Amino acid sequence: MKLHSSIKGLFAAALATASLGVAAQAIKLGFNGDISASPTAQSGQVALLGIQAAIEDINKSGGLLGRQLTLLVRDDQAQPPRSLQIMNELIDNEKVAAVFGPTLSGNALAWRHIPNEKKTPVIVPIAAGTAVTKAPGSNNFIFRVSMVDRDQVAGLMAYVKKNPGSKRVGFFAETSGYGLGGLKDSEEIAALHGIKPVIVEKFEARDTDMTSQLNKAKAAGVDTVVVWAQSVPIAHLLRSMEKLNYFPLVLASWAAGNDAFVQVAGKNLVSKPLFMTTVADENSGKNSELYRRLANKIPNASLYLFAAQGYDAVSLFAAAVRQAKSIDGVKVKEALESLQLPLEGYVKTYKVPFSASQHEALGSSDFRWVRWSDGRVVSYSDSVTSSLKASDYKK
Repeated sequence: MKLHSSIKGLFAAALATASLGVAAQAIKLGFNGDISASPTAQSGQVALLGIQAAIEDINKSGGLLGRQLTLLVRDDQAQPPRSLQIMNELIDNEKVAAVFGPTLSGNALAWRHIPNEKKTPVIVPIAAGTAVTKAPGSNNFIFRVSMVDRDQVAGLMAYVKKNPGSKRVGFFAETSGYGLGGLKDSEEIAALHGIKPVIVEKFEARDTDMTSQLNKAKAAGVDTVVVWAQSVPIAHLLRSMEKLNYFPLVLASWAAGNDAFVQVAGKNLVSKPLFMTTVADENSGKNSELYRRLANKIPNASLYLFAAQGYDAVSLFAAAVRQAKSIDGVKVKEALESLQLPLEGYVKTYKVPFSASQHEALGSSDFRWVRWSDGRVVSYSDSVTSSLKASDYKK
């Protein structure tokens, strides 16, 4: 994937700042994520814009503890070994106070033991894999300000349970760690609702024709498809449905909100899936301020949510540093787990977002139902979504 021109400039500027060692007393922060290689690299690019915007604002207001912040940007190119190497480099060589990223959940799973062993906070503004923030006992330094796969699945399964038209459900998933993790969540949460899929089908992320799997679903009378995959394979699944003229209700992962989904699916198919996101209208309320500031750097408005999550991740870290009066990793972790003041972010207002046992700032009740319409991701509501309550989101 080619870097958006503005992201290239941001990447180059960040590297130049790092190489010059502009401020010896600056607090170093790291970004470790994919901004160039995978189908979801645009998510990393836009989250980076939000992270940088938050750092700029903090520095303009005097910095943290009287010190400026500087960001060291590292592109892991969607490669787990490279991502692991970068994490060691940022913590051991650069002595960063915190790391933001990654873009891909599989990369987090490759290195999550490192910040936990070295007591360096990580705040994840993109990757959604359920296991990313899970670590035994109190030795967990990984926090998240993003959607969580299991919470998304909880929403999709709640919809299936309450939708009168969902009688025969089929699960579709790509055979990546992301896809299989979402499938596992889907099967487990479906069981909590007493839902048993009539068919479970898999495909590789690079597959472009899923008519074989769909023919099985059609023969089984599947009226609702829950698909867990990256943006491009979701698009190819819909194109395969078009070949068969078979259009069951499609409930998808938030990857359907990526620009790559639109490019592959085309304008006639993009509105088919329902999915969930964290920011449904980038031009409303507080979000309009940040969106206007970054709009000319974001390839598609549907990606804005990653900027909001990136900005909020830095803001929560800054609040913890102020509360701890220190950038010591253990003290910042403890402050994150007991933040004393509400923080008005771009995704939501955070009131005690974390605890010692809970490192997710967002949950199912914070998500918004959306679909594509006229080239934009817009809020979606029907009799099912309007009836959902917190107790319906079983997980």
